[in-house]
Amino acid sequence: MRPKKHETTDASDLFRARLDQIINMKHELVQLACKLDWEWLDGEIAPLYSDKGRPGIKTRFVIGLLLLKHIFALSDEEVCERWVYDPYFQYFTGEEFFQHAFPHERSDLSHWRKRLGDKLELLLAESLRVAHEAGALRTNDLKRVTVDTTVQPKAITFPTDAKLLHAAIKGLNRLARRHRVQLRQSYLRIAKRAAMMAGRYAHAKQFNRHRRQLRLLRTRLGRIIRDIRRNIGGKADLEAVFEWPLTRANQIRSQQQRQRGWKLYSFRSRGRVHRQRQGQRPLRGRHHQRPRPGRSVRAARQGAAGKPLRWPHPRRRH
Repeated sequence: MRPKKHETTDASDLFRARLDQIINMKHELVQLACKLDWEWLDGEIAPLYSDKGRPGIKTRFVIGLLLLKHIFALSDEEVCERWVYDPYFQYFTGEEFFQHAFPHERSDLSHWRKRLGDKLELLLAESLRVAHEAGALRTNDLKRVTVDTTVQPKAITFPTDAKLLHAAIKGLNRLARRHRVQLRQSYLRIAKRAAMMAGRYAHAKQFNRHRRQLRLLRTRLGRIIRDIRRNIGGKADLEAVFEWPLTRANQIRSQQQRQRGWKLYSFRSRGRVHRQRQGQRPLRGRHHQRPRPGRSVRAARQGAAGKPLRWPHPRRRH
């Protein structure tokens, strides 16, 4: 359900202190809170809610936390912890009285980011508007931009990896069951364990054992390929169905880690087999991932002030 609109009252409390009486009203966060159009932001986010259910968290509270998180380069946990003892944070998010405990769960920020999606760009638009009105951003600053590049990992698996061989075995078994092709043995249980152990051995730098598991996976994949070809021999309809999967499975089985030329990066995708293309860069993964190609991504910044023209990734600390 749509959150209730934020309402400010001038009422006082005998046992609680009003924030506007204990903070400096000329502080930059106080001035920024007065310049932001909270009602416009609330109106833009309102269509994301239904008319029924429990009322959501106030828009100003969550939007204020997201802004504070990126202004001060804090994580979700840190911004929630600092909110408890920083009266300026509380005033920025719409509180009138000083609070001694965080009123919501930290995970609510994650839920809000999922709900907002592309609406996070509204925060960038509103921040640029405020900066322009305050004189911190001039029109001439937007006439020239500086473009930089970085590397974003692609959703692909490194070739000759145990996971790719395992995916080929599972894919051929799935296709064989769908078309009622009887196999002598599926090797699903053996392949699953071999793929798991290959990852463990690679992490432990036991590469001889790691290569042994890869050979086991290649051998089982070759047996399945030959078994399917024996069963579909002379059946034109099945040969047409299995032609593309068997070709990809053969490529996965035969390609090597450092071979030159064409490589296959995915078994299920019907995309073409390709080389490392322009715009792709090698990217080192984490300890359980092999280096994978990445797509070059450009980020634009305005000329004079150098402020980013794209809102930072919501899950990454900056």
